[in-house]
Amino acid sequence: MKIKISALLVLCVTLLFAGELLGKDYRVGPGDILSVTVYDNSDLTTKVRVSSTGTIVMPLLGQVDVNNLTVNEITEKLTKMLSEGYLVNPQVNVFVEEFRSKKVVVLGSVKTPGLVELNGPTNFLELLSKSGGLDKDAGDTATIQRQGAKDGKEINVIDLRALIERGDLSQNLQINDGDSVFISKSGMCYITGEVKEPGTYPCGEGTTVLKLVALSKGFTGKASKSGINVVRLIKNEKTVLKDVDLYTPLLNNDVVVVPESFF
Repeated sequence: MKIKISALLVLCVTLLFAGELLGKDYRVGPGDILSVTVYDNSDLTTKVRVSSTGTIVMPLLGQVDVNNLTVNEITEKLTKMLSEGYLVNPQVNVFVEEFRSKKVVVLGSVKTPGLVELNGPTNFLELLSKSGGLDKDAGDTATIQRQGAKDGKEINVIDLRALIERGDLSQNLQINDGDSVFISKSGMCYITGEVKEPGTYPCGEGTTVLKLVALSKGFTGKASKSGINVVRLIKNEKTVLKDVDLYTPLLNNDVVVVPESFF
């Protein structure tokens, strides 16, 4: 799948502005580090890690359960507890300094598959960036598997072409803790002969001879553009399509042969 860089840049800029809004929906969990400030009470200011049971230890208050609460909910909870016999009209600010509680598995056609820590609210494109981006053999879909209601599996399919090439942000789903994300692999075709970088390239739906030539960095100066052949398996038999034009659609496993011009 070939990504249009301009479209991807527009998406990234949009996401920078969206990040602030998404942050307040993040739910704190074990391993996160919180910075708590109480205005005009420096002795109550603290930096604390959320324990494995989802609690923090606050001066005056002792253990406070913050598991699965948003930053706003934690702020409200601490404000209420401090106002009950400790401070008059306390002004509390809570900030997540390090996000360590949420993890996702990313598999398939990305450059660095594996376990990814979510540094706060994360959408699909941000997760893709953390995984090194799409590999050159990436297909047109990504599948997100997560725990649904009543312990069932919820499956969401992302149309990568719509998201990256057409900027359809409805495809840029939020990623949840414990999700498993799989990036599909596209069909592959081989091109050989008088192109600058012969080799194997993705050839999903809509791929033509011209697109494969472009992926291989174009023709050499000796290429014959009018004598291109495509070798294709039809019912397990090798068939040669001779003198095809540049707009001939390709199928998975096709071999494109670009001959040398003798004139």
